[in-house]
Amino acid sequence: MTHLGIGIDLVDVPRVARMLDSKGDRVLARVLTESERAYCVEQAAPARHVAARLAAKEAAFKALNQDGETGWIGWREVEVARRDDGRPTLLFHGRAEEVAQRLGVGSMMVSLTHTETAAAAVVVLLGKGA
Repeated sequence: MTHLGIGIDLVDVPRVARMLDSKGDRVLARVLTESERAYCVEQAAPARHVAARLAAKEAAFKALNQDGETGWIGWREVEVARRDDGRPTLLFHGRAEEVAQRLGVGSMMVSLTHTETAAAAVVVLLGKGA
């Protein structure tokens, strides 16, 4: 099994809640895809779910930048989705997709968690055939 990259990130949920209170839909439109926004706003505590997605995106940026040649990837170019069995996964768009193809990403492992105060994510990118 070829590990191509790993990333981890931790996001402060109260900070995200303050950001949502002050900037609302503008910030959601800037950092989340339409399907991510729809999922988060349906939840009882949207800030927790937004924070988990921000952590996953940051973790993915780190995992994709293992060679230091990645450059800038936009927030909406990494999308948190759910597999049929409910487990999280990532969809890459634009520059993120180009980098994933260049690195030879075949699959990934994604783990998200959150509490009232923190959200965390780990992303492991695996090579094709892994």
